[in-house]
Amino acid sequence: MSSETLSQHDIDRLLGSSGAGRATPKAGAGIDVQVYDFRRPARVSKERLRTLEAMYERLVKNLEAWVISRVRGQIEVRLQSVEQFSFGEFTLSLPTPCSSFVFEIAETGQKGVIDIGPEFGFYVIDRVFGGTGQAAVPNRSLTPIERMAIRTVADRVAQLTEEIWQDHVPMALNITGFESSPEILQVANREDPVLVANVEITAANQSSLMLICLPFSVLDKFFTSSGQQRLALLHSNDAEREAARLKSENAVRDMRVPISVRMPQFEMTLQDLTELSVGSVIPTGIPKDARLIVRAGEQERFVGQAGRVSGMLAVRIVDSVTPNTF
Repeated sequence: MSSETLSQHDIDRLLGSSGAGRATPKAGAGIDVQVYDFRRPARVSKERLRTLEAMYERLVKNLEAWVISRVRGQIEVRLQSVEQFSFGEFTLSLPTPCSSFVFEIAETGQKGVIDIGPEFGFYVIDRVFGGTGQAAVPNRSLTPIERMAIRTVADRVAQLTEEIWQDHVPMALNITGFESSPEILQVANREDPVLVANVEITAANQSSLMLICLPFSVLDKFFTSSGQQRLALLHSNDAEREAARLKSENAVRDMRVPISVRMPQFEMTLQDLTELSVGSVIPTGIPKDARLIVRAGEQERFVGQAGRVSGMLAVRIVDSVTPNTF
């Protein structure tokens, strides 16, 4: 290696300060160049992003089941992304007119937004008022009566948002206003960072977006405490780690899981079906000791037998479900 001192020309070539000597990456180098905004640095790490996606996936599944039970139609709700924006960028992404419900976060002085896309909004309105859900989507803002019909959806989304954040940043959301013009949404400064969940809803062969916007200032505890919590866990003693494990285990055990039981299939003639009335007894031909499928959520988990306990219908678990059970 030469020990000669580099000239200014050599230094300029190394630093790429001159156009002739500027180094350019080769086409096959596979360099991943990303734009970095020093005025608004990204605050969502990959680890935090995975946690956020898991949280909002819970919200999406619960919302889908709730909406289906209300509109009695086939609906698919899917999480597209959870991203950081400035509030100005968020307002630019809203349609005009929009259907934005403004909520206040209790004891913080901060506000957020739940925006319901027009396609999904008018689908819900049409179903609530007895329609088929196939009505055209008019390009206008909602009337006061239509807002009342959509308000139930916004209230449910706010409740589910509280639930998914309960273990991280407990908050109480209260819807206080409605706005149909994105330009005059008075929620935060345009430069303030916000966390936006993009939820895609497909109903009646139409896709629509629902956006849930939360201010970063309320979520600081979630984004800044993770490293401190991991460090504290590393330095904790065995008793503290065991207490943390038991707390997590108890939280999992306390989760409520819907349980349903499915009887074996049976057939009956169309004539017998038309003759049914209130109080009719349907002979199924299924023996009383027939095996039943017990579902936990959407999964078939156990095999059971019907019975009674203290005069109440009951199911006795006799086996777990295997691929060749039936």
